[in-house]
Amino acid sequence: MKKNSFISVIFQEKKEENSGSVEFQVFSFTNRIRRLTSHLELHRKDYSSQRGLRKILEKRQGLLSYLSKKNRVRYKELISQLNIRESKKR
Repeated sequence: MKKNSFISVIFQEKKEENSGSVEFQVFSFTNRIRRLTSHLELHRKDYSSQRGLRKILEKRQGLLSYLSKKNRVRYKELISQLNIRESKKR
């Protein structure tokens, strides 16, 4: 998934690119999570990368939680576009 193609999908209605938006941040965290996951499949004992992955997952979860409370429609669209599953409420 390329960054530019995703930016065009998210920001169709907006004139300027807003890299600080929740959607863009979630997209960028998702890309980092996928790269780290593939790295950890090869290097199972890389504990510092595992720790970094957990931190990124927590940040993304916080942003997704914020977005689901603020605008449920945008949240549903984002998780379907990124092909990530919806987290269960605790």
